[in-house]
Amino acid sequence: MLGSAQKALPPVDRIGSNMPAIALRQDLSRTNLPNLPTGANRSGITCAKCNLRETCLTSGVPAEELGHFENIVYARSRIKRGKALYSAGDSFRCIYAVRSGFFKSTVADSHGREQVTGFFMGGELLGMDGLGSGVCESSAIALEDSDVCSMPYSLIEQFGRDIPTLQRRLNTVLAREIQRDHGVMLLLGCMSAEERLAAFLINLSGRFLRRGCSGSDFVLRMTREEIGSFLGLKLETVSRVFSTFHRAGLIKAQQKQISNLDVKGLERVLGPDR
Repeated sequence: MLGSAQKALPPVDRIGSNMPAIALRQDLSRTNLPNLPTGANRSGITCAKCNLRETCLTSGVPAEELGHFENIVYARSRIKRGKALYSAGDSFRCIYAVRSGFFKSTVADSHGREQVTGFFMGGELLGMDGLGSGVCESSAIALEDSDVCSMPYSLIEQFGRDIPTLQRRLNTVLAREIQRDHGVMLLLGCMSAEERLAAFLINLSGRFLRRGCSGSDFVLRMTREEIGSFLGLKLETVSRVFSTFHRAGLIKAQQKQISNLDVKGLERVLGPDR
């Protein structure tokens, strides 16, 4: 994470949903959040009016309880392309909701070789891998200029005790992270190069659709090399499979622009058992 702490967060027992919202805002405004990204803005943050509310942590939270939840969103920050939201080894303090833009998560081995472990878009959460150890296990790098909402985990825990819907939603998000890890293991262990890329494009298409965007025409924010790192494929293999799909009419690919993506056709690449 970027930035430095001048003062610790208030103890959890001083911050609860029973505290009037304005008092809680004032209490937080006097406190510097540890590891807050540079350029953070603590004003004008509302969940009720966010068009990504149904895909974020607030999904399913009753409207009458959103006023309490908005106190968890401590800051909104702009992360420039190529900059780190947080880095592996940083202390875990916050969960981040991507409001706009795109991120990749990466880990590095002892020789400094980077492995892409995931891609995240608007409405998705970053930083969950630090929950167990209290240390960020990966780095999150912006693939384009992006906006994030910072949510101190101590506040999420406190409000989760008072808002059962929020706790259930957090449990759902954690379960999805486990499912995602299992999916990646299957993808890397059992699939051919064609199947890996087909599964990746189908997944990406579905995520765009859930956000009200086109699932057949979109721009890839990541490079083909980054796709290869995530899929466990060499750059040359990724380029070859893209060309194969293009010739087969499954996609039209021009640099990072993807159009006429044929989901049904890509599902046939995966076979009937997928």
